[in-house]
Amino acid sequence: MIASKTVVVLGGGIGGIVAATLLRKRLPRAHRVVLVERGAEHVFPPSLLWLMVGARRERQISRPIAALTKSGIELVRGEIDRIDLQTRTVSVAGQQIAADYVVVALGAELAPETIPGLAEAGHNFYTLAGAQSLDRARTEIRRGRIVVLVSAMPFKCPAAPYEAAMLLEADTRKRGVRADIAVDLYTPEPGPMPVAGPEVSAKVRRMVEGKGVGVHTEHVVTEVDAAGRLIHFKDGATAPFDLLAYVPPHRAPDVVRAAGLTGESGWVPVDRQTLETKFPGVYAIGDVTGIPLVTGKPLPKAGVFAHGEAEVVANNIVHAITGGGAPRSFDGHGSCFIEIGDSRAGFGSGNFFAEPAPQVRLRPPGALLHLGKVAYEKYWLYRWF
Repeated sequence: MIASKTVVVLGGGIGGIVAATLLRKRLPRAHRVVLVERGAEHVFPPSLLWLMVGARRERQISRPIAALTKSGIELVRGEIDRIDLQTRTVSVAGQQIAADYVVVALGAELAPETIPGLAEAGHNFYTLAGAQSLDRARTEIRRGRIVVLVSAMPFKCPAAPYEAAMLLEADTRKRGVRADIAVDLYTPEPGPMPVAGPEVSAKVRRMVEGKGVGVHTEHVVTEVDAAGRLIHFKDGATAPFDLLAYVPPHRAPDVVRAAGLTGESGWVPVDRQTLETKFPGVYAIGDVTGIPLVTGKPLPKAGVFAHGEAEVVANNIVHAITGGGAPRSFDGHGSCFIEIGDSRAGFGSGNFFAEPAPQVRLRPPGALLHLGKVAYEKYWLYRWF
């Protein structure tokens, strides 16, 4: 008789959904796959950029988490109270779930409140509510200054703020108000997407500046005066705005920190090939992890990496339980589309584990690449739901 095993996946983002689905598909039904998620809906994160400029609506980019149960995944809805990694027990709204394997896919917690005035002053387009409020606000601005602000590092989806600036710029042209609106981007980074290397970073910067968007690097925000519509930076500089779209500070979720999973970086250290943590039977994938590269910079926080890591972890847990197949290693390859507005997109891809530095290429923007991103959005939502 087969001894039943329980695999608990924490978090219903891209990585958690892929991990839970593949585990359920590949494990015999004698074993349980439990997905813990607090939200009722999964929102496809890359599409928030389109939603914020009116190109999508919520129903087009979201799916009910409960739909995953049709494949046999057990869904537990609620906030996680505690993760006991010594016993591999998870407490969810008072319910205790004992696991043989745990996959932590809880992502990054967004913390705009850590910068005084930020939440009151602008729109957090990394959330559904913030992207929706930005969509409403951008239609009302007819003149003045739009600022896209990266408030802290690291942040997920390294291309997103640059895409946001270009999409907002394209929107002003579409509405016929470009001549009366300036668009600027401020970031603490030394340049756009620095982990991809100086060549790619320079190309992205030229792409953004080619739209007439001002790119202001090495600007670390300290506070925002919401009433005065003024951003204050660490070096004493200030920047006025009439509409503020921001990337909030990111941090590991409280429950992850309380469990003792985080390391010196503030994120969960893992074996970069297997995604195993220091706790036996416990893995971590996606934005919650901190994986250092040979350059000293961390692996970017992006859905493509969460997806790839989920595939590796699911495969290896199935192998550990059933003995079938062979172990796999995560290879550090990733890619992403870069929307520039006007129904055009670029495409970056490469090996981030390469030595002596990540090897990344950037394909120039075109209409076909934009259509490729549209097709991928529709495929992903269809494939996993």
